[in-house]
Amino acid sequence: MEFYNTSVIQSWERFYRANFINSLTGFKSVSLVGTADESGNENLGIFSSIVHIGSDPALVGYINRPRMAAPHTLANIESNGIYTINHIQPSFLEQAHQTSAKYPPEISEFESVGLTPEYHENIKAPFVKESNVKYALSLKEIIPISHNDTFLVIGKIEVVQLGGNFVSPDGFIDLNKAGSICSNGIDSYYATSSIGRYEYAKPGKKPQKIN
Repeated sequence: MEFYNTSVIQSWERFYRANFINSLTGFKSVSLVGTADESGNENLGIFSSIVHIGSDPALVGYINRPRMAAPHTLANIESNGIYTINHIQPSFLEQAHQTSAKYPPEISEFESVGLTPEYHENIKAPFVKESNVKYALSLKEIIPISHNDTFLVIGKIEVVQLGGNFVSPDGFIDLNKAGSICSNGIDSYYATSSIGRYEYAKPGKKPQKIN
């Protein structure tokens, strides 16, 4: 087994180190965050740092990179207070990945990469029409992380839209049926397959598969 301490890791070339650390944390959900500024200019960016915060209220968070490196999504959320999160399916993966390019704020990533903005009543941010699983959030809190100048952005789910019958009788969303993909590192993507669900765990009881 190989062993790497802090001194070894810090000695690596920066892109090698970034790839290593980004892939070390394992598979992550990957989605497109849709926003618009006060003038209606649309922005779409790919994020793999999205995390469940709580179910009641329904809160979801994501990490925004330092403002100088990734300013548009955060600025739009701050000014508009609403944004969307859209799962990615294999049919538009190349377009989704291309949104990571640094476009000027007046250029719509939707138009540039060939994805379709979709609006719903009272939601001032664009959804990705091609996505099978998407939801809109209202901004609740932005928490600066001083150690590396990033931000934890927390939003409350306001609207959910599903492009098929993916919900089990107990409320579980089957993302395998939806075709949602996951990622590792900053540029590697994976399809998923279900191994199984298990009943709620209790001390002294062997876990039982639900399906």
